[in-house]
Amino acid sequence: MADGGGLYLEVRPNGSKLWRMKYRINGKEKRLAIGSYPIIGLADAREGRDEAKKLLAKGIDPSEAKQKNRRDAIREAHNTFKAVALEWHDNQKGRWSDNHYNNVLHRLQRDVFPHLGKYPIAQIEAPDLLDMLRKIEKRGALDIAGRTRQICGQVFRYGIQTGRCQRDPSVDLKGALKTRKTKHFAAIDAKEIPELLDALERNDARLFARTRRAIKLSMLTFVRPGELRKARWDEFDLEQAEWIIPAERMKMRRAHIVPLSRQAVEILREQKAETEHINTDLVFPSQIKPRNPMSDGTVRIALQKLGFKDRMTAHGFRALARTTIREKMNYDPDVIEAQLAHKASGPLGEAYNRAQFLDQRKVMLQEWADYIDQMADHGKVIPFKRKRA
Repeated sequence: MADGGGLYLEVRPNGSKLWRMKYRINGKEKRLAIGSYPIIGLADAREGRDEAKKLLAKGIDPSEAKQKNRRDAIREAHNTFKAVALEWHDNQKGRWSDNHYNNVLHRLQRDVFPHLGKYPIAQIEAPDLLDMLRKIEKRGALDIAGRTRQICGQVFRYGIQTGRCQRDPSVDLKGALKTRKTKHFAAIDAKEIPELLDALERNDARLFARTRRAIKLSMLTFVRPGELRKARWDEFDLEQAEWIIPAERMKMRRAHIVPLSRQAVEILREQKAETEHINTDLVFPSQIKPRNPMSDGTVRIALQKLGFKDRMTAHGFRALARTTIREKMNYDPDVIEAQLAHKASGPLGEAYNRAQFLDQRKVMLQEWADYIDQMADHGKVIPFKRKRA
């Protein structure tokens, strides 16, 4: 039953009716299926015909365009945010620490997938992302909301790289989330070092010997708290006075050499003598479960018991050493930053190697340990004097 302009209604022997359009392209006659009657009425069928004619005017075959749209729809249905995110996350295995790898997956599973996981990644826009992040904000978890936006941004960028979406809507949310005032890790000043050393020596808080050693070693090496807690004996060469922290335990994912002063080696020998009968490879095992490292709260609580609550944290030893060595001992910032395992600034920042400034750092850490001993002896901060070679 012809309507006009190539549109007709095809009535089949079983009574079903289908709108079709007859057209020619490249000298060949073809037919386009528009839809079934009465689901598709005459007005809609004519609209479909007119859209097809617009494509023909541009030299586009409407049948092939319809097939492409169908393929795109199927592909989009499979390229949900969850599917792309899990693929991206799986690609990070080996690049991230196990702890960070699991934390990111937990964040996606808890906060993101329930709200955005089932939607095609290409269809998610900034307001959709913001609605999800607002739910996290309502819990008061402002830091988590910010980190979740960053995670989603990485997923969208991976989607762009793999052809699953065109843009990253997370960039449109810059400034849209609430922020909490940055709170730095508490750290004492250089003038308070003698007070801390005296408190450790008196040990009125009755700390375990290994806890006191962990505090002293934190001060001498100023590594990150997790790097110290999870240290293993096979990372140490006490004869060479070196500690090589493997890449998988470093924040920047690269091995790091920590020179050991004589005082640090002595502390480690004392620790080895105490723990060598325990079935563990850990330098600072838990008092209760020796196969596990000491708790991440052990040093923090110990410092509180010593009278330094809200004044000093385990992480604060890094800031303390950084400031004191720079101001009192006049060391080059690049040498200090290398010991802190921070990426160097400037064009050579990525060309990091684990032995960077090693000779200078060996001297620096020994002078730092000697300076701490001098402050302990004098009970106050004294001028630093470099020994002559």
